[in-house]
Amino acid sequence: MDEVYPDASSFIFLSKHRSDSKIPTLTCHCTGNFADNPYGGNPREIAISYPGLQKAYLKAITAARHRVPKYDIVIEATHHGPTSLKKPVLFVELGSTEEQWADRHTASVMCETLLGILGNSLERCKMVGIALGGTHYPTKFNKLLLESEFGLAAVASKHNLEAINEQMLNQMIEKSVEKVTHIIVDSKGLGNHKERILNMAEEAGLEIHKV
Repeated sequence: MDEVYPDASSFIFLSKHRSDSKIPTLTCHCTGNFADNPYGGNPREIAISYPGLQKAYLKAITAARHRVPKYDIVIEATHHGPTSLKKPVLFVELGSTEEQWADRHTASVMCETLLGILGNSLERCKMVGIALGGTHYPTKFNKLLLESEFGLAAVASKHNLEAINEQMLNQMIEKSVEKVTHIIVDSKGLGNHKERILNMAEEAGLEIHKV
């Protein structure tokens, strides 16, 4: 794709979303693998993120909630590929079953929302954080995006914290088109890794923001 679209500023993938809960959901997330790669991309590689783009879409689709009242709207933690594209990646997904995948109205709302934000100049986030902890659907980080000036680069849920070492933390910080200024932690969602993650975050030299 880098060769086919050399002038692209980012790659946005419109995708179906699948979950065991079967809850109608609209999600968005950046991509990457903290450990192995069961769903594509390279193991232990994070794709380039675009915090301002993700924030703009989440705010816009949330503002359009009245048009899709049956759907939950939430970001997901970073997962799956592609991981090695030279431009930032954002997945925008419609789920979570075949019934929703065939929902043309909601798909249209998603596309109209995307085209609306892409038709305007995207604002760069005043503060950008990588996020550590919480669940795969991190409601605390979601709320932060909607109610503060923060944008988010890579997000590692508590299930991936075992794979977070200094090298991976640096990769999360470096692979963002907007400068990462903070490490955001769900202090109650770090599990047994809390002490190690907090120590690593302090050593990284960025300001720590707890939610």
